Amino acid sequence: MKKILFPTDFSEVANNAFIHALEFAKIVNGELLLLHTFELPIVDNQFIPDNYYNIFDSLQLAQFDMFKEEIPKLRELAKKRNLDTIKLSHKLMDGDLIYAIKKVVKEENIDFVVMGTSGATGWESFFIGSNTGAVVTAVDVPVLSVPLEAQFEKIKTIGFTTRFREKDKAPLKQVIKIAKKTFAVVKCLYVKTSKSDVSEETINQWKTEFENEPVKFSIVNSDLVKDTILDFASHKSIDILAMITHKRNFFSELFRPSLTQKLSNISIVPILAMHEEN
Repeated sequence: MKKILFPTDFSEVANNAFIHALEFAKIVNGELLLLHTFELPIVDNQFIPDNYYNIFDSLQLAQFDMFKEEIPKLRELAKKRNLDTIKLSHKLMDGDLIYAIKKVVKEENIDFVVMGTSGATGWESFFIGSNTGAVVTAVDVPVLSVPLEAQFEKIKTIGFTTRFREKDKAPLKQVIKIAKKTFAVVKCLYVKTSKSDVSEETINQWKTEFENEPVKFSIVNSDLVKDTILDFASHKSIDILAMITHKRNFFSELFRPSLTQKLSNISIVPILAMHEEN
């Protein structure tokens, strides 16, 4: 059974992502581990008030009480969607969110992380300085980012961007496994620029290797790589866009102001950040 980590602050953004996490768990035959973190105030040892430790204990207790109140609400959400058979466990930790996620991913042998995003657009929040974006680079497992506006619907089409590198095959095969669980098609995009060094022979080898899989390859000739990816996600009815994390620096350029309108059209597409094979 796959283990899915779901960090939550019990906000509207997180609760929407919780639905996606449940549905994703159903697809991959997984269980959810809910994680809530909180940070206690830092006090200079030289100026610790007499009642500091009482305050410390009170803050911890308040977080614990809030946690106990919110968990039943999430279980009720699961019940409403007939997903209450998904196994749920939970963990409350104090300290930095990213550190806690890294620790839990390692100790609990997590297979996936699902998180909600918010901001100008879900994509912008994900890739530019958000907690979710930081998690992508901090862990070695796929991270599914869910914008607030993304309502869960049956996954029929998964987009996957590639440069036809040998190391791209492992993430693609992982995406194919997910696609087969929900009878989806994987639409694989390669943007072939004027400087492309990928041969027709390589492309044909990929097509041959995956000819019996639910994969369709799209080769688009363009030097406007960013625009092409956005058009692809917008016009190909993509339900989830899987992208390999080696491109994360590229994403900071992807969301420049001139693409704001185009970006807003696809800001409700969840993103599955995959890790390339070393």
